[in-house]
Amino acid sequence: MKERERDMVKDKKNENDYTEDAPAEPARSLLDRLGQALLGGPATREDLIEILRDAQRRELLDRDSLEMIEGAFAVSEMKVRDIMIPRAQMDVVDKNQPPEKYLPPVIESGHSRFPMVDGDKDKVIGILLAKDLLRYFMLEKKKRAHFNIHDMLRPAVFVPESKRLNVLLREFKASRNHMAIVVDEYGGVAGLVTIEDVIEQIVGDIADEYDLEEERMILPRAGGEFIVKALTPLADFNAHFATALEQDEIDTVGGLVMKTLGRVPRRGERFELWGLHFEVLRADGRRVHLLKVASFAPPVPQAAG
Repeated sequence: MKERERDMVKDKKNENDYTEDAPAEPARSLLDRLGQALLGGPATREDLIEILRDAQRRELLDRDSLEMIEGAFAVSEMKVRDIMIPRAQMDVVDKNQPPEKYLPPVIESGHSRFPMVDGDKDKVIGILLAKDLLRYFMLEKKKRAHFNIHDMLRPAVFVPESKRLNVLLREFKASRNHMAIVVDEYGGVAGLVTIEDVIEQIVGDIADEYDLEEERMILPRAGGEFIVKALTPLADFNAHFATALEQDEIDTVGGLVMKTLGRVPRRGERFELWGLHFEVLRADGRRVHLLKVASFAPPVPQAAG
């Protein structure tokens, strides 16, 4: 009897030893924790987003990740017409012009892709990559006459205004296209959309060479030019450019530009206001985002006769 009790005690000890030596349960991942929070099943998408926001408040999810998730939800509900560059603001090249003619606007715009048209924006015949123009300008002048720029064109992809952005993004990824021409219900060109436009709805604005640090509103550039955010307060703009601009109920330079012009200027448009040269670097169909500003060159004094 005593031997049997000793064996039971020994077996119990061995069982405890095995339990103590077993590997600890790994920490649950963020996905596991969110999944556990969702076991109750949100009734609507708004409920799901609120659960995610609560997870962010409890530091289970960082703010950048939350904003991307919310952006992904928004993309599934948005359509191409919501983000497209309108027809009037499209930068295009005309096949009926020699490359020497449209090279300056290609360089000035800074874009990498351009719809090529046959005299009219409704007649898009392909997409020209700016880098492909290098082949033309690397040729000797006598060989350029035999160069066919149509051989460099990429096929143009046409999409309806009503296409959902999440579907368009999948198509961009599958076809490796970066630009699509948007057409209306009658087949006319309504605008264009790029893969960057879609991605920015998820991750936010993608920085480029004109982007400023968040806290900077006016950035000096070479040649006496300045990059100015349209949201720059009028007081700061006046202090920097020695102007005295003011308007009731308008607080920003972008708002005053639109008020003065009576419309939203298009990207790439140039004009002169208040003794300054302006160029619109970034704008959409509703407002201006970024401006290039330069002062007038002082007049050259005339020599006495």
